[in-house]
Amino acid sequence: MWSSIHDSQLIFNHLRALKLCQLLSHIVIGHIMSILIAIFCRGYSGKTVDFALCSEHHRTTIGHFLNHGKWKDEVIQDCLKQAVIGVIYQEAQRSGQPIFCIVDDTIASKTKPSSQALHPIQDAYFHQSHLKKKQDYGHQAVAVLLSCNGITLNYTVLLYDKSMSKIQMVCNMAEQLPVAPVRSYFLCDSWYTAGKVMDSFVKRGFYTIGAVKTNRILYPEGIRQKISQFALYLLQADAAVRLVTVGNRQYHVYRYEGKLNGLENAVVLITYLKGAFHKPQALRAFLCSDSALNMEQILSYYQQRWAIEVYFRQCKTKLAFDQCQLRSTLGIQRFWLLTSLAYYICCMGTGSFMPFEQGFLYFQKQIQLERITFLYNCGMNHVPLEHLLPYVA
Repeated sequence: MWSSIHDSQLIFNHLRALKLCQLLSHIVIGHIMSILIAIFCRGYSGKTVDFALCSEHHRTTIGHFLNHGKWKDEVIQDCLKQAVIGVIYQEAQRSGQPIFCIVDDTIASKTKPSSQALHPIQDAYFHQSHLKKKQDYGHQAVAVLLSCNGITLNYTVLLYDKSMSKIQMVCNMAEQLPVAPVRSYFLCDSWYTAGKVMDSFVKRGFYTIGAVKTNRILYPEGIRQKISQFALYLLQADAAVRLVTVGNRQYHVYRYEGKLNGLENAVVLITYLKGAFHKPQALRAFLCSDSALNMEQILSYYQQRWAIEVYFRQCKTKLAFDQCQLRSTLGIQRFWLLTSLAYYICCMGTGSFMPFEQGFLYFQKQIQLERITFLYNCGMNHVPLEHLLPYVA
């Protein structure tokens, strides 16, 4: 039996399976365990006071652990990456299905501090929010997911601090990936469909499928034109314009293959939702660097990118990803790392992949059961109440 209600055999077993118990001290493991237990408790809001309720330490001690503690958080990052690579790449080898590396960014919104603030939040800036359609103050996170044959896991989350461009950050990340064992694809929005990023991924065996802005330049018949201009010359009755079904929607699609600025050859699909042909707001364009794929394959593969939007929503609603009240860059990065660890544990908690929502509920119930069992055993062993109260959150 555990000596404290602030311990969890279930979480400890997962930390040990990731080999973290061999690489980090028992004090660090204790803090990490308390934070993970807090994440799975009802009413969790991402604040240090939540961690203190599930720890034998005061919230200031836990805050110091995250902001200034001298422990190697890169050990957790490396172990998490290796675990995700192991699951996804083995599934690709087993099934022969492509690996999808999905990249996107999101904003963890904050309140803009007063100009008189003595200790403002580090590395918080104004970023353009596509969701709010305006500038939003906070931290911008670049996330990377790996997916294969229905298994989707979080690979890493990076804080964009303007020390380098997001393009360079993603290029550096691509260079760290092992070479894909099968023909695989990098999925992204229009921000990342740059030649430099595509070159970095193709070296690791990943072709690119991504959205492109409609002001991107094409060269049909050698004539330089924007996609939006060229689309006006397309007719719904043209033989080259096909009706393609993707999921439960249909699109009118024209396939262009040829030169783009910065690319010698690529496929661009110019699409309109059925019933909205030639409506400017319905125009969408998608780039693919693998010319062997047909239109249905390109669009269905790109549809897999939606997984990262679901991931961001789950992290914000369940893991309080955007509610962290730490002020230091290091503390924020460590908090995000531990939420990534919690996400992975939810997905792989039973030894095989399960959807995050299902895994999250499983851990909530199991940790609650562990706590009830602890209290029951204390009663059975006639532990005095005054000895038990200091350990009860």
